[in-house]
Amino acid sequence: MSPMATAWRAGWARGRVELRQSFTNGADLWGHVFWPLLMVVVTYFLRDVSFGGSGFLLGTLVLPSVLGMNASMAMVSMSQHLTADREDGTLLRAKATPNGMTTYLVGKAVLVSGGLVVELAVFLVPALLVVPGVEIGLGSWPTLAWVLALGLLATLPLGAALGSVFTSTRAQGLITLPILALIGVSGVFYPVTAMPDWVQWTAQSFPVYWLGLGTRSALLPDSAVVVEIGGSWRHLETVGALGAWAVFGLLVAPVVLRRMARRESGSTVAGRREKALRRVG
Repeated sequence: MSPMATAWRAGWARGRVELRQSFTNGADLWGHVFWPLLMVVVTYFLRDVSFGGSGFLLGTLVLPSVLGMNASMAMVSMSQHLTADREDGTLLRAKATPNGMTTYLVGKAVLVSGGLVVELAVFLVPALLVVPGVEIGLGSWPTLAWVLALGLLATLPLGAALGSVFTSTRAQGLITLPILALIGVSGVFYPVTAMPDWVQWTAQSFPVYWLGLGTRSALLPDSAVVVEIGGSWRHLETVGALGAWAVFGLLVAPVVLRRMARRESGSTVAGRREKALRRVG
């Protein structure tokens, strides 16, 4: 077996172990459950709100959009893990072993993706019980699968690149507000067609909108397409947009990660720990 194949196999095993541990750690388990159930509450209160004269309930339109939003948040989760492990020296140890960075990144991808699948299930099952109008047919699951898989391929490398930029978890938190603003204009909680043209063009420039559109196409009836841009689910455009982001992330992330890894040393890790202790003090 080649060294790279060995690294991928070790990364897969590492990710599975970390994923199991996340369900036995109280704080991690709370994170897996709290936010999905909070989104269930949000959709519940929107279940009787009509969207204009479309004849559709806002809760029905929001439910699949939340699935896409959660998939896009894998970018944030990946960056959080990378930044935290950089701060405590885990990345430095990975760098010191042959193909250690590859093993590390594969493991984190498995951890984030596996956690996402569980969180989507925690949200989707009760949401389907309290929000009417969602239609799940034979074609729903394949569409949902390729949209989420392509979405993760587009967002995980971006998360790795972002995690390489920040040197502390405190600094990494700065990306939360811009991402929340982007979610707000991407048609997750209100159809983007009700927003100004410049907002629509801005939304279509980022993966969050396309993930929401793809998940809506999987779970909503065909008649719901009237609330979308151009009155179409635009599957080809969704593949193109998410594919372009995936290519961009896969090209940029290795470059940024290599630069970050070259700068890591025992002294830099010690310096970050000292700064963290001074902040606590």
